[in-house]
Amino acid sequence: MTRTDPALERGAESSRVLGPEEIRRALTRIAHEILESDHGAEDLVLLGIPHRGVPLARRLAELIARAEDRPDGADLADLHGALDITMYRDDLRSNPTRAPSPTRIPAAGIDGRTVVLVDDVLYSGRTVRAALDALSAIGRPAAVRLAVLVDRGHRELPIRADHVGKNLPTSRSERVHVQLAETDGTDAVDIVRPARTTGEERA
Repeated sequence: MTRTDPALERGAESSRVLGPEEIRRALTRIAHEILESDHGAEDLVLLGIPHRGVPLARRLAELIARAEDRPDGADLADLHGALDITMYRDDLRSNPTRAPSPTRIPAAGIDGRTVVLVDDVLYSGRTVRAALDALSAIGRPAAVRLAVLVDRGHRELPIRADHVGKNLPTSRSERVHVQLAETDGTDAVDIVRPARTTGEERA
Protein backbone atom coordinates (compact mmCIF):
# COMPACT_ATOMS: atom_id res chain seq x y z
CA MET A 1 0.00 0.00 0.00
CA THR A 2 1.36 3.40 -1.00
CA ARG A 3 -0.05 6.47 0.68
CA THR A 4 0.60 10.15 1.16
CA ASP A 5 0.90 11.04 4.83
CA PRO A 6 0.27 14.68 5.77
CA ALA A 7 2.82 14.30 8.56
CA LEU A 8 5.55 13.50 6.04
CA GLU A 9 7.58 15.99 4.05
CA ARG A 10 5.72 17.56 1.13
CA GLY A 11 5.29 15.16 -1.79
CA ALA A 12 6.82 12.15 -0.03
CA GLU A 13 5.04 8.80 -0.18
CA SER A 14 5.14 5.91 2.28
CA SER A 15 4.44 2.20 1.97
CA ARG A 16 3.27 0.24 5.02
CA VAL A 17 5.42 -2.86 5.49
CA LEU A 18 4.49 -3.86 9.05
CA GLY A 19 1.30 -3.26 10.99
CA PRO A 20 0.48 -3.98 14.65
CA GLU A 21 -0.09 -7.71 14.19
CA GLU A 22 3.07 -8.19 12.12
CA ILE A 23 5.11 -6.32 14.73
CA ARG A 24 3.60 -8.43 17.51
CA ARG A 25 4.48 -11.64 15.68
CA ALA A 26 8.01 -10.43 14.92
CA LEU A 27 8.67 -9.57 18.57
CA THR A 28 7.21 -12.87 19.75
CA ARG A 29 9.56 -14.74 17.41
CA ILE A 30 12.56 -12.68 18.55
CA ALA A 31 11.70 -13.34 22.22
CA HIS A 32 11.63 -17.10 21.61
CA GLU A 33 14.89 -16.93 19.62
CA ILE A 34 16.56 -15.14 22.53
CA LEU A 35 15.32 -17.78 24.98
CA GLU A 36 16.49 -20.61 22.75
CA SER A 37 19.94 -19.14 22.14
CA ASP A 38 20.46 -18.52 25.86
CA HIS A 39 18.72 -21.69 27.08
CA GLY A 40 16.38 -19.60 29.23
CA ALA A 41 16.30 -16.15 30.76
CA GLU A 42 18.76 -16.69 33.61
CA ASP A 43 21.52 -14.06 33.55
CA LEU A 44 19.82 -12.31 30.65
CA VAL A 45 19.27 -8.54 30.40
CA LEU A 46 17.77 -6.55 27.54
CA LEU A 47 18.92 -2.95 27.14
CA GLY A 48 16.95 -0.69 24.81
CA ILE A 49 18.71 2.05 22.86
CA PRO A 50 16.66 5.27 23.09
CA HIS A 51 14.26 6.15 21.88
CA ARG A 52 12.21 3.33 20.39
CA GLY A 53 14.58 0.59 21.44
CA VAL A 54 13.49 1.16 25.05
CA PRO A 55 9.80 0.19 24.65
CA LEU A 56 10.85 -2.66 22.35
CA ALA A 57 13.14 -4.00 25.09
CA ARG A 58 10.30 -3.83 27.58
CA ARG A 59 7.95 -5.68 25.23
CA LEU A 60 10.53 -8.40 24.67
CA ALA A 61 11.09 -8.68 28.43
CA GLU A 62 7.34 -9.09 28.96
CA LEU A 63 7.15 -11.79 26.27
CA ILE A 64 10.14 -13.62 27.74
CA ALA A 65 8.72 -13.40 31.27
CA ARG A 66 5.41 -14.76 30.00
CA ALA A 67 7.11 -17.62 28.17
CA GLU A 68 9.07 -18.45 31.34
CA ASP A 69 5.89 -18.25 33.46
CA ARG A 70 7.37 -15.42 35.48
CA PRO A 71 5.05 -12.85 37.07
CA ASP A 72 5.46 -9.17 36.29
CA GLY A 73 7.36 -7.35 38.99
CA ALA A 74 10.87 -7.75 40.35
CA ASP A 75 11.90 -10.40 37.84
CA LEU A 76 10.70 -8.26 34.94
CA ALA A 77 12.45 -5.16 36.29
CA ASP A 78 15.70 -7.12 36.44
CA LEU A 79 15.27 -8.27 32.84
CA HIS A 80 15.33 -4.97 30.95
CA GLY A 81 16.66 -1.43 31.04
CA ALA A 82 17.83 1.46 28.85
CA LEU A 83 21.28 2.43 27.58
CA ASP A 84 21.89 6.05 26.59
CA ILE A 85 24.54 6.42 23.88
CA THR A 86 24.48 10.20 23.36
CA MET A 87 28.02 10.93 24.55
CA TYR A 88 29.45 8.03 22.54
CA ARG A 89 28.03 8.96 19.13
CA ASP A 90 30.52 9.88 16.40
CA ASP A 91 28.22 12.66 15.15
CA LEU A 92 28.11 14.51 18.47
CA ARG A 93 30.13 17.44 17.16
CA SER A 94 27.75 17.98 14.25
CA ASN A 95 24.69 17.51 16.52
CA PRO A 96 25.72 19.11 19.83
CA THR A 97 22.13 19.74 20.91
CA ARG A 98 21.26 16.06 21.35
CA ALA A 99 19.63 15.64 24.76
CA PRO A 100 20.84 12.63 26.77
CA SER A 101 18.27 10.04 27.79
CA PRO A 102 18.39 8.21 31.12
CA THR A 103 20.42 5.02 31.37
CA ARG A 104 18.66 2.43 33.52
CA ILE A 105 20.58 -0.71 34.41
CA PRO A 106 18.86 -3.51 36.39
CA ALA A 107 19.91 -3.77 40.04
CA ALA A 108 21.82 -6.99 39.33
CA GLY A 109 24.03 -5.10 36.86
CA ILE A 110 25.46 -6.53 33.65
CA ASP A 111 28.73 -8.14 34.76
CA GLY A 112 28.81 -11.78 33.74
CA ARG A 113 25.37 -11.60 32.14
CA THR A 114 24.25 -11.89 28.52
CA VAL A 115 23.22 -8.44 27.32
CA VAL A 116 20.89 -8.09 24.36
CA LEU A 117 20.97 -4.59 22.88
CA VAL A 118 17.60 -3.69 21.38
CA ASP A 119 16.91 -1.07 18.70
CA ASP A 120 14.22 -0.35 16.16
CA VAL A 121 16.29 -0.05 12.94
CA LEU A 122 19.76 -1.29 12.07
CA TYR A 123 21.32 0.82 9.32
CA SER A 124 24.98 1.92 9.18
CA GLY A 125 25.90 0.21 12.47
CA ARG A 126 27.23 3.41 14.03
CA THR A 127 24.50 3.54 16.68
CA VAL A 128 25.35 0.00 17.76
CA ARG A 129 29.07 0.85 17.85
CA ALA A 130 28.25 3.75 20.20
CA ALA A 131 26.12 1.40 22.33
CA LEU A 132 29.03 -1.04 22.66
CA ASP A 133 31.27 1.81 23.82
CA ALA A 134 28.64 2.95 26.33
CA LEU A 135 28.20 -0.61 27.57
CA SER A 136 31.93 -1.10 28.14
CA ALA A 137 31.93 1.96 30.41
CA ILE A 138 29.31 0.34 32.65
CA GLY A 139 30.50 -3.22 33.08
CA ARG A 140 31.72 -6.41 31.49
CA PRO A 141 28.97 -8.72 30.25
CA ALA A 142 29.64 -12.36 29.43
CA ALA A 143 28.27 -11.83 25.92
CA VAL A 144 26.57 -9.08 23.92
CA ARG A 145 23.94 -9.71 21.26
CA LEU A 146 21.80 -7.44 19.10
CA ALA A 147 18.06 -7.57 18.39
CA VAL A 148 16.39 -5.17 15.96
CA LEU A 149 12.89 -4.83 14.64
CA VAL A 150 14.12 -3.91 11.13
CA ASP A 151 17.44 -4.42 9.35
CA ARG A 152 17.51 -2.12 6.31
CA GLY A 153 21.07 -2.86 5.16
CA HIS A 154 23.72 -0.34 4.02
CA ARG A 155 26.16 -1.24 6.79
CA GLU A 156 29.25 0.95 7.23
CA LEU A 157 30.74 -1.11 10.06
CA PRO A 158 31.15 -4.90 10.49
CA ILE A 159 28.08 -5.25 12.70
CA ARG A 160 25.35 -7.87 12.32
CA ALA A 161 22.12 -8.39 14.24
CA ASP A 162 21.58 -11.74 15.97
CA HIS A 163 17.79 -11.37 15.99
CA VAL A 164 15.86 -9.51 13.27
CA GLY A 165 12.13 -8.91 13.02
CA LYS A 166 12.25 -8.11 9.30
CA ASN A 167 15.01 -7.70 6.73
CA LEU A 168 13.94 -4.76 4.62
CA PRO A 169 15.99 -3.93 1.51
CA THR A 170 15.97 -0.17 0.93
CA SER A 171 17.75 2.46 -1.10
CA ARG A 172 19.79 5.09 0.69
CA SER A 173 17.30 7.75 -0.41
CA GLU A 174 14.47 5.98 1.41
CA ARG A 175 13.72 6.26 5.11
CA VAL A 176 12.34 3.60 7.44
CA HIS A 177 9.73 5.19 9.69
CA VAL A 178 8.97 3.15 12.83
CA GLN A 179 6.06 4.04 15.07
CA LEU A 180 5.29 2.38 18.40
CA ALA A 181 2.21 2.70 20.56
CA GLU A 182 4.28 3.84 23.55
CA THR A 183 5.89 6.76 21.70
CA ASP A 184 3.64 7.45 18.71
CA GLY A 185 0.21 6.07 19.60
CA THR A 186 0.30 3.27 17.01
CA ASP A 187 2.44 0.36 15.84
CA ALA A 188 3.65 0.59 12.24
CA VAL A 189 6.71 0.43 10.00
CA ASP A 190 6.66 2.40 6.76
CA ILE A 191 9.16 2.97 3.98
CA VAL A 192 9.18 6.66 3.13
CA ARG A 193 10.25 7.66 -0.36
CA PRO A 194 11.39 11.21 -1.12
CA ALA A 195 9.29 13.53 -3.23
CA ARG A 196 9.73 13.06 -6.96
CA THR A 197 11.38 15.78 -8.99
CA THR A 198 9.56 17.44 -11.87
CA GLY A 199 11.52 15.36 -14.36
CA GLU A 200 10.58 12.12 -12.58
CA GLU A 201 6.91 13.05 -12.63
CA ARG A 202 7.02 13.47 -16.44
CA ALA A 203 8.87 10.16 -17.03
